[in-house]
Amino acid sequence: MRYPIVTMISALVGMAACASPAKQSSPAESSSRIQYVDLTHDLSSESIFWPTGETFRLDKMADGVTDKGYYYASNNYSGNEHGGTHLDAPVHFAKGHWTVEQIPLDRLIGQAVVIDVTNASSANADYQVSIADFTEWEKVHGQLEPDLIVLIRTDFSRRWPDARAYLGTDEKGAQAVAKLHFPGLHPDAAKWLADTRKVKAVGLDTASIDFGQSTLFESHRTLYERNIPAFENLAALDRLPPRGATVYALPTKIRGGSGAPLRAVAAVPTP
Repeated sequence: MRYPIVTMISALVGMAACASPAKQSSPAESSSRIQYVDLTHDLSSESIFWPTGETFRLDKMADGVTDKGYYYASNNYSGNEHGGTHLDAPVHFAKGHWTVEQIPLDRLIGQAVVIDVTNASSANADYQVSIADFTEWEKVHGQLEPDLIVLIRTDFSRRWPDARAYLGTDEKGAQAVAKLHFPGLHPDAAKWLADTRKVKAVGLDTASIDFGQSTLFESHRTLYERNIPAFENLAALDRLPPRGATVYALPTKIRGGSGAPLRAVAAVPTP
């Protein structure tokens, strides 16, 4: 039986339409469901550094119109690895362990959880985040699964860049270290996170993984001996949910570095 050619074409078009894949979301549509949060303090002469470290310096080398008629700007910069928002590489406290450029990218990118200890930190500048803080969080949000990036929120980042409020002192030099007061991670909790929860990175919004009065830096040593890097001096952790954010914490790739300036951002799903 013969069909009119118009009928046959209509049938073929209909079949093609049925076989076509579902409409894909455009990049603009996809990105509209993600909010990006910058977890990084600006790096400037106002940035807070460890009292014994060289602070950030930006020297203007060129800024103006050249003799050929175009504008040109260029600067030199310097400063200690461990200032501003930065990465601690494991080699910082563990000889023979990863330097900055050796850290696998999958240790710097991943699903993040935020542990809120703002009340305890506000009441006690020397607060050390305990195993109990994590187990209480787990009762509400579920157990910490392996390969998470664990972020600790103290809200000390709101004190930035006031060094006296943030560090406990604005003095410089070795004598100032004894005057540091800010929260950190208790060594027992560091070992618990590493050995029982198998986290891949830890970050917080203070100047050090260990609290300000630490003299042995046991939490640093515990994490870094297990090749677990840390992110220090983070910002805006109050804008992240307890679960659900994806963190991208990419340092300047310094060969042999014990640390490096960090640009950390979080991708947060929106309703």
